[in-house]
Amino acid sequence: MENALLFTMILLFAELFEAYIQRAQTLLGVLAKLYAYYRKSIFWFFLIQPGFYFILFVVVLTGILNVTMIFLLAIKIFDLFYKIELIKKVFIERKVSPEIAQMLEWKIPSMFFLMGAFLYPPLLYYALT
Repeated sequence: MENALLFTMILLFAELFEAYIQRAQTLLGVLAKLYAYYRKSIFWFFLIQPGFYFILFVVVLTGILNVTMIFLLAIKIFDLFYKIELIKKVFIERKVSPEIAQMLEWKIPSMFFLMGAFLYPPLLYYALT
């Protein structure tokens, strides 16, 4: 029980760090920040995703791989690779449909960046208990 709470708090801080790093006015701004790390090295891009690595660490440490944990890992993996694909389309290939280009300019509410901090830690706690 106490380990579950400790792991949950660590994940909360990791998610808040990610939210701080990725915060921008628009989705294009978020992608531009992430592309700056991606351009340096793909490893830098992956290093600024500590929540993903921490969840993998918890799975290996505890050996718990229930449906909730698999769902949590799947969401994080989908998030990572979706960001990579968007970065490739927008900044490398420069082939974006007009609909996506319009969507990239939408203003993002500041609470949007805290969704990970509100979603992932409770899921991890539920998976561990």
